[in-house]
Amino acid sequence: MATYAIGDLQGCFEPLLRLLDYLQFDPAADRLWFVGDLVNRGPDSLKVLRFVKGLGKAAATVLGNHDLHLVMQAEGFGKANQEDTLAEVLAAPDRDELVAWLRAQPLFHCENGWGMVHAGLLPAWDVAQAQALSNEVQAALTAPTYRDFLAHLWGSEPAAWDDSLSGWDRLRVIVNAMTRMRFLWPDGRMEFRAPGAKGPPERGPAGCLPWFEAPGRKSADHLIICGHWSALGFKETPTLLALDSGCLWGGALTAVRLEDRRVFQMPCAQSAKPTGWE
Repeated sequence: MATYAIGDLQGCFEPLLRLLDYLQFDPAADRLWFVGDLVNRGPDSLKVLRFVKGLGKAAATVLGNHDLHLVMQAEGFGKANQEDTLAEVLAAPDRDELVAWLRAQPLFHCENGWGMVHAGLLPAWDVAQAQALSNEVQAALTAPTYRDFLAHLWGSEPAAWDDSLSGWDRLRVIVNAMTRMRFLWPDGRMEFRAPGAKGPPERGPAGCLPWFEAPGRKSADHLIICGHWSALGFKETPTLLALDSGCLWGGALTAVRLEDRRVFQMPCAQSAKPTGWE
C-alpha cells in the first residue's frame, strides 16, 4: 500500500491519468491525497470532479480557493472571473451532487504524522487545533444554513488569528489561512494584496515571510503537505512538501509517495517523459 500526495489539478485531467498510469496506482490498495484546487482554469474540471469523487475511500482531498469559488458560483454568490472554466460543471446534470460532495470536504486532513492543507497553517496553530478549526468550517459548510456562511465567506479581514474570534469573522480567518495564505507579516497578519503577494518568496512583499518560515510555527512537528503556490514550485524540507509545480501553466504535475518521500513528476506536454526522483 502506498499513499501519494498530488499537487493542484485545476482541471488538468489528462496529466493526472498519465501520472496514475505511471505510478501503477491501484485503488484497491493505494491512496491518493489531493491538496485542493481540483477545479478551474484547466480544461476538464468536470472530469476531475467525477473521477476524484468516484475514488471514494481511496482518495482524500482538502478544499482549495478555486473549489470554494465553484461552490460559491453554484450557489449564486461571488463573481465569475474571465479566467474561469467552470461552465461545464455548472451545466452538468450531476452538478448539484458534485458540488454537494465538494462542499463537504475538509480544509485540513491529518493522519500518520502527515497533515494536508491547500495553502497553509497560521503559526499559532498546532495540528490538533488546525483539525478542530477545519471541523468548524466543515460543519458550517454542511449545515442546513450553509448558504448563510457562503454569503459571509469572501473577504480578507480580519487578517490575523485571535482565539476570541467568533461568528463569520472566525470562520473567514480559518478559510483564508487554509485556502489563500502565502505571506505573513512578523506580527502574524496575512498579506493578500501587496505587490508580490502571489509571487515567489524572494520577490514577496517587503517585510513579509512565507507562512512556513514563521518562527515558532507550532505545526512544524508534522510533515505539512500543501499546494496553492505555483510561483514557489515544488519545495521539500523536513517539515514541508509544497506540491504546486504549475501543471496548469505548462509545468508538471507532482506526486510524492509519503512513505519514502519519493517524488514523481508528469510534465504537462503530451509527449514529455515522466520522472521519478530517488
